[in-house]
Amino acid sequence: MVGGMDLRKVDSLSSIAEAEDLDFSRLLDRPRLKIERKRSFDERSVSELTVSGNLRQVDSYDSMCSLGTMRSVLDTPVSSDPNPFDPHPMVAEAWEALRRTIVFFRGQPVGTIAAYDHASEEVLNYDQVFVRDFFPSALAFLMNGEPEIVKNFLMKTLYLQGWEKRIDRFKLGEGVMPASFKVKHDPTRKTDNLIADFGESAIGRVAPVDSGFWWIILLRAYTKSTGDLALADSAECQKGMRLILALCLSEGFDTFPTLLCTDGCSMIDRRMGIYGYPMEIQALFFMALRCALTMLKQDTEGKEFIDRIVKRLHALSYHIRNYFWLDFQKLNVIYRYKTEEYSHTAVNKFNVIPDSIPDWIFDFMPTGGGYFIGNVSPARMDFRWFSLGNCIAILSSLATPEQSAAIMDLLEARWEELVGEMPLKVAYPALESHEWRIVTGCDPKNTRWSYHNGGTWPVTLWLLTAACIKTGRPQIARRAIDLAENRLSKDSWPEYYDGKLGRYIGKQARKFQTWSIAGYLVAKMMLEDPSHLGMISLEEDKAMLRPPIKRSASWTI
Repeated sequence: MVGGMDLRKVDSLSSIAEAEDLDFSRLLDRPRLKIERKRSFDERSVSELTVSGNLRQVDSYDSMCSLGTMRSVLDTPVSSDPNPFDPHPMVAEAWEALRRTIVFFRGQPVGTIAAYDHASEEVLNYDQVFVRDFFPSALAFLMNGEPEIVKNFLMKTLYLQGWEKRIDRFKLGEGVMPASFKVKHDPTRKTDNLIADFGESAIGRVAPVDSGFWWIILLRAYTKSTGDLALADSAECQKGMRLILALCLSEGFDTFPTLLCTDGCSMIDRRMGIYGYPMEIQALFFMALRCALTMLKQDTEGKEFIDRIVKRLHALSYHIRNYFWLDFQKLNVIYRYKTEEYSHTAVNKFNVIPDSIPDWIFDFMPTGGGYFIGNVSPARMDFRWFSLGNCIAILSSLATPEQSAAIMDLLEARWEELVGEMPLKVAYPALESHEWRIVTGCDPKNTRWSYHNGGTWPVTLWLLTAACIKTGRPQIARRAIDLAENRLSKDSWPEYYDGKLGRYIGKQARKFQTWSIAGYLVAKMMLEDPSHLGMISLEEDKAMLRPPIKRSASWTI
């Protein structure tokens, strides 16, 4: 929590040649498409849907904005079964629990607190509204036709973005969004005040890099769900997006298009060795850029950022798809890497030492399937699996259709390791023994197979479900939801589970954790009505599928 800080409002506001032929700017002008109702999403993937006439294959949910309705997509296929799901008693219970967490500011709902666990002696900051935690709650409210709380949240966090942000006399960038905020009620004066945390009160004092990305993605989800274009078009939201983009698109010494980050700046908010270029942040970065591209106005200021976004997307997609991707074939190549290679012809571009490949990966990697590894930087590849980064890569189409299918193949092949008895591992495998001491700094909360260190987080159920629907594999999501329904309610909706299979309620897990509740509701509603996927999914731009033009090794200026 933030205590008595003097917060005041401020008034002011490397090229990759192979990818140069990609055209992200085509995303700005999409035709409106009307899809014939035929088969259920359960039977086919979104990418298989075609339209009549000379229009091409459906490749963007941006072309299906449902104006004036509470549905996320207009005329999208629905399940052919009139009652595909029997009402589960957990649904009503979850809605009741979610509504208990709603926070009001001057009589208006503005968000949900992180947890409603009155049995816990230490409240810490779980009584605050977190930007990343509220995201699944926001989706649940949008899917249920209750957009007011989402709109209020977007505007209140935008207001807080404009506050001066200082930590130990050091001023943060204008575009930084708060990690969380709290409503302080003064019963004597009968007033409400907002108190924001930009990282100055967080464990480790790390600012949230992901908050701004979640905010942009949620703004698009709100627009897609409600058809309310006025909010995104407002001067305040346009400025807020530009401030966020100015932070992450700034040029410096970095030679990579990925975003350089510290440990603890995302959902994994403690030291876990993800410093550098964590996949989770890169996937969110990519998705936020694509969402912003559809919402920025083509005025003088907007065009400048649009040009920068298009160039960055070219480089970022090429970099991630080539250097972060791992499958059986790629592992064989890395296993035989030569080191100390010099010049642009080097195959081992990051000088990764083959002996640094962990032993577990050879047994874990199936012959079919693959995933985006956790991190790539000079002389270092983090081979760990991170669920959020891989799911967001699918939803944003950072992953190609082939890579998306391979990620699903890996999940099915390694179900016991990644899903177990409760969806879904936030990271795999766990750090143990000496490695745990060095990487986590002997963190007593991140012991092996607990919390961020191989723990199981029910909130990831909605991400898994969305990825399954998009790739045409709803049966995987059904299986995961069935597992959750066996335990979640009985265990009082815990924050996370411990153990290799996720069998035990986390040692320090809060109960009635809001995003565990909301994640279940979103997964359930999305599987029942797959049209909701349009709020948080972006389809592949077909220009990205063309093979890049290679320059010869002898090319010179």
